[in-house]
Amino acid sequence: MPELPEVETVRLGIAPVLEGHIITQAQTRRGDLRRPFPKDFAARLKGHKVKRLRRRAKYILADLDSGETLVIHLGMSGRMTVQAEGKAASKIGTYVHDQGEGLSKHDHVVLETDAPARILFNDHRRFGLMELIPTETLEKDKLFRDIGIEPLSPRFSAKHLAMSLAGKKTPIKSALLDQRVVAGLGNIYVSEALFRSHISPKRLAGSLKTNEMKRLVPAIKKVLRDAIKAGGSSLRDHARPDGALGEFQHHFLVYDREGKPCKLGCKDKVRRIVQAGRSTFYCPKCQK
Repeated sequence: MPELPEVETVRLGIAPVLEGHIITQAQTRRGDLRRPFPKDFAARLKGHKVKRLRRRAKYILADLDSGETLVIHLGMSGRMTVQAEGKAASKIGTYVHDQGEGLSKHDHVVLETDAPARILFNDHRRFGLMELIPTETLEKDKLFRDIGIEPLSPRFSAKHLAMSLAGKKTPIKSALLDQRVVAGLGNIYVSEALFRSHISPKRLAGSLKTNEMKRLVPAIKKVLRDAIKAGGSSLRDHARPDGALGEFQHHFLVYDREGKPCKLGCKDKVRRIVQAGRSTFYCPKCQK
């Protein structure tokens, strides 16, 4: 599933043709994704301006001048691709990918804006989601009311994380994957952040000391920013809206490197264990 950097990469890619623009046409080419589209979904989008495009956890949020917010979740395999040509392509630059007029059978939602441009939502597994929710009640909606702090926000600090993890007897790796603790973190970036901060993924969350929290929080922020700068990680389905693949997978220090030498030069090898049904990669010598 796309994690925070992949979702943020998509948001950045569609922003030039969506934020501040009017949705001139909207089309759903099937009745549902993970669940049915909202009633009159296309009609409630058409003619409305996107006042703001933002991200919350692994969701993209488009606040409309109608007072509703278009909520987009990419699911396991969702992609958003921008199509434009001529003056629009010139204006938007590298974010634009011209694929012509054809649509594939997995292009389930088509949005056209006055950029002018066309945005396609493609999802062959159909685990994605699109909803329309009143903007003023968004944070109280069941999708968002239990989501934790944004890890790139100034409020995410060692003190805040220590309070959130106090007394927790689950492994730190599992605790950081809990969206109620920190929003948007996933398997790849938690493994990478724990390696960068020299903390074993098997440690109980409540056992971390203050100095370890002070290493972990900056490591989380740094790995996320590095991944966003690289356009995310393309392991299976992720691609940027211009069609290019992410590049952060070429910079993994431990993730998906089982049996390979530790990059810190300790002469041990990266190991893989399974925690809560997810693969964890770590160096047993460097991470304590």
